[in-house]
Amino acid sequence: MTQDILKRAIWFVILVVAQALVLGRIHLFNCATPLFYVYFVTMFPRSYPKWSILLAGFFMGLFIDIFSNTPGVASASLTLIAAIQPYYFQLFIPNESPENMEPGLYTMGPTRYYYYVIPLVLLYCLVFFTLELFNFFNLLEWVKCVCGSTLITLVMIYAFEIAKRK
Repeated sequence: MTQDILKRAIWFVILVVAQALVLGRIHLFNCATPLFYVYFVTMFPRSYPKWSILLAGFFMGLFIDIFSNTPGVASASLTLIAAIQPYYFQLFIPNESPENMEPGLYTMGPTRYYYYVIPLVLLYCLVFFTLELFNFFNLLEWVKCVCGSTLITLVMIYAFEIAKRK
């Protein structure tokens, strides 16, 4: 268990630094920003305590907010995803699966993994950009940001999952 906590702490630091220094500065077509740190919350295994996932999501969002100058937006959005993730993950795994089963492209199968990760990333982007823009006067910009960021984040997650296997 200590080794798993250490591994997740290292992932935490790597994803926060990558988002703050590199990914947060990318804005494709002035609307699509990769939000790869969402992957951190989506990869918690079945046996993890729900309160620790919630705290990890909140603190990840808090550090992203501090470095990205988005006061409370990332922490609120990521805390919501962290609250949903354990219950949502249960829908995609059989009851006889091992307790320490971790979500992944190869552990769940491609179809189940897609159905698992796409709604979580989409929900995160919906909440994130709704809170960030905080109005619907420019609905087209909001839709472009949500769709573009969801798409680029999903591409990064899938590419990482494929590379992780090899």
